[in-house]
Amino acid sequence: MSTVFDTILTQGVRSGQIPAREQSAREWYRNTAQNYNKMPGVKSTRRVNENSLLRQTDRLTSRPKIGEMYMFGYDAKHKATLPYFDKFPLIFPFASVKGGFMGINLHYLPLVYRAKLMDALYGTRTNSKYDETTRLRINYDILNGASKYRYFQPCVKHYLNDHVKSQFVYVYPSEWDVALFLPLERFSGASKTKVWSDSRKAIGS
Repeated sequence: MSTVFDTILTQGVRSGQIPAREQSAREWYRNTAQNYNKMPGVKSTRRVNENSLLRQTDRLTSRPKIGEMYMFGYDAKHKATLPYFDKFPLIFPFASVKGGFMGINLHYLPLVYRAKLMDALYGTRTNSKYDETTRLRINYDILNGASKYRYFQPCVKHYLNDHVKSQFVYVYPSEWDVALFLPLERFSGASKTKVWSDSRKAIGS
């Protein structure tokens, strides 16, 4: 079954863009993903949402790997006291911890800050193939040690394995810039406007 990734990447090939390589291509994919659900000819049955992605069985895994991009369903343990949380995170795991893992959830950033952080993170990629062998070489010390990664601070989240409510949807490296701007944040407890405002304040912007 064709996915939003297939559709946008195919359009990119036809338009002369090359996924996740040149800055102009990154911007094209991000803009197209942001506006995908509003594009002429995209029927409601083809609009991207978490359920459509979780049906892509060839992408699903129960064990996320450090430095790869995933989406998944999540129900926070302390949701009763948290001001808000994302029920469908878009993450790069960067550390395994007892009972779970630490990840950068890009949904906590406004779109322009997502792009700035992602552009910086590309500098840590293990190779330029943009296939299943490509991942980010990241850990907390790397992220915290360079000003170009400063946008990551509001994104650092601790995820508990027992509160993961779906399998993990693997996002191929060639699709990172598409996934980055898809409207898939599902904040519980606050609007995305409120979340992004808090993130700006945390960054100092």
